[in-house]
Amino acid sequence: MTDAIEEKPEVAGRSPAFWGAMMGISYACLGGLAATGAIEGVALLMLMMVPTALMIPAIKSANRRVDSGGNACFAKGEAQKRYLKRVAISTSIYMVSMGALVFVAKTPDVAFFWVVLSALAPGLAILGVFWAIGRLIVEEQDEFLRMLIIRQSLIATAIALSAATIWGFLESADVVIHLDAYWWAVLWFVGLAIGAVSNRVEYGAWGAV
Repeated sequence: MTDAIEEKPEVAGRSPAFWGAMMGISYACLGGLAATGAIEGVALLMLMMVPTALMIPAIKSANRRVDSGGNACFAKGEAQKRYLKRVAISTSIYMVSMGALVFVAKTPDVAFFWVVLSALAPGLAILGVFWAIGRLIVEEQDEFLRMLIIRQSLIATAIALSAATIWGFLESADVVIHLDAYWWAVLWFVGLAIGAVSNRVEYGAWGAV
């Protein structure tokens, strides 16, 4: 019998799944407010930084779980560690670029070049997350984990593309309002969470994304 206290790998006593769920709920709330026209423009851009900021405790929690040995979801391995670092970098760039975009949006008479650059930067940061997931698939040596990641990504892709297609036809018929295209990327990330749940139900493991 030992008196040693096991250190929890989570941040604030919460697991990576908790912080991921909080991100999903935050984006869902923002999407609903944007769809109803309750918030828009600069206010929407500023509020979109809130759920993204939740990536910080999520990544810290995941890193601690990896360092502690993890479970079938976050097995300790170099591929997972590199993936988390890449996502952390992309998220940090996204946060900074969103701040720059808000600044440019609120500043009059900004040169067109800077407007385009500030609008491109957040999108490129999100592409960095997509690239990180692709590299994880390539670098992951555990075939079971690789299968879970691919399955999770395919489920997310099916959800996002299906929703975008259906919404597009409804929008063309003036049944629904217009949504900015970046919301489909947000839905893809929500789809990753759904894919993780599907993995858990089907195979008993969440995956590594």
